Amino acid sequence: MTAKPERVRMPERPPAERIRDFEEVPLGLTPELARREAARCLQCPTAPCSAGCPVEIDIPGFIRLLREKREEEAIALIRRTNSLPAVCGRVCPQEDQCERHCVLGIKGEPVAIGALERYLSKREPESSPQPEPVRRGEPVAVVGSGPAGLTAAADLARMGFAVTVFEALHAPGGVMAYGIPAFRLPRSILEGEVARLAEMGVRFEYDTVIGATFSLDDLRDRGYRAFFIGSGAGLPRFMGIPGENLVGVYSANEYLTRVNLMGARHFPDWATPVSRGRRVIVVGGGNVAMDSARTALRLGAEEVTVVYRRSRREMPARHEEIVHAEQEGVVFHLLALPLSYRPDADGRVAVAQCQRMELGEPDASGRRSPVPIPGSEFEVACDTVIVAVGNSPNPLIPSREPGLETGRRGNLEVDPETGATSLPGVFAGGDIATGAATVIEAMGAGKRAARGIAAYLAD
Repeated sequence: MTAKPERVRMPERPPAERIRDFEEVPLGLTPELARREAARCLQCPTAPCSAGCPVEIDIPGFIRLLREKREEEAIALIRRTNSLPAVCGRVCPQEDQCERHCVLGIKGEPVAIGALERYLSKREPESSPQPEPVRRGEPVAVVGSGPAGLTAAADLARMGFAVTVFEALHAPGGVMAYGIPAFRLPRSILEGEVARLAEMGVRFEYDTVIGATFSLDDLRDRGYRAFFIGSGAGLPRFMGIPGENLVGVYSANEYLTRVNLMGARHFPDWATPVSRGRRVIVVGGGNVAMDSARTALRLGAEEVTVVYRRSRREMPARHEEIVHAEQEGVVFHLLALPLSYRPDADGRVAVAQCQRMELGEPDASGRRSPVPIPGSEFEVACDTVIVAVGNSPNPLIPSREPGLETGRRGNLEVDPETGATSLPGVFAGGDIATGAATVIEAMGAGKRAARGIAAYLAD
């Protein structure tokens, strides 16, 4: 029996080199490696991989074109349904989406779909002619330029609507800009994707906070007939334990925003300061925790310790992000939970008192619940703590629009098929509706909402 070809591994920069800067870690596939990996695809007629893609990419189709060396046609096929392929190829958790459904993965390793998408995004011409849509003229306002907002804007522009994206910050991208470090998603990649939307006719207004600068009624007065709210989950959560207000304790949201979007890693050349701790603790086990830990290393930390209350098996971070963190020297204190923080004489955090945990019965998420072990307290010295235990939906618009129904956690209640909210003409999707989730899930919500808006305006 002929052995099946092994999955191609993407080359990466060595850890000792990459922790000194914020340059991208994976180097991407060469043409030879990409075609070798594409050749593994079985071209299943039922395309189960596409069924697992929230943005409905024709995965066997683009892989077939890649195999035939028709690379520009392959990326054009991807862009029919995915407006951010260079982003998705880098940060989408393909292992839980398309690759999870790959037939090859039943007895071996699935096709590296994300690596192939990333490869093709590099083969695309810098400026591709955009098909001229049938102009409908109805103005649509998109609130937030994160993955949900950009996807909704792109799909609506293709349908011919006049789309304006209102962004509260001074740069586009939402969580992709402020939350994901450049070593995972280079700023030039994100800027290039946004530039393509501008080529499609999408307008951007920055430094504009909907709910403060303008209300939805103000936008109605300006002629907008429908709205998509994609304002994200920007409200950081804390644990509510003693010492969280000490100097040197950050939410991961603030820490990463200062570094990624406000130039803090260039201080004092840039005006935004950030703690460059020697001994840094990161609390949490998701991708944001890994991003925070790896960022702290690049800022010069001598010790970075991740404290997570469950075992490695339950960590929600992507496997490759955990591996990268380990390779770079991050230490993991698993089955541990901070109980409090104590200051030094100057009022700065100096010690984290923690407790060891053991796993009990599964909770609502299906993961085994951590249970404290009595008498197992221990201390970890630190001068910086980054709390990465999740974010809640941005409360600004729901608090200013009383007709918008919200759920128990402050999320906007939406129709899962159309994104429609309780207010006519107002749609929403992404983290504002679901709570913090993945980029690709937010993009899928933006795509569904765009169709919902089109149907609403057609009535």
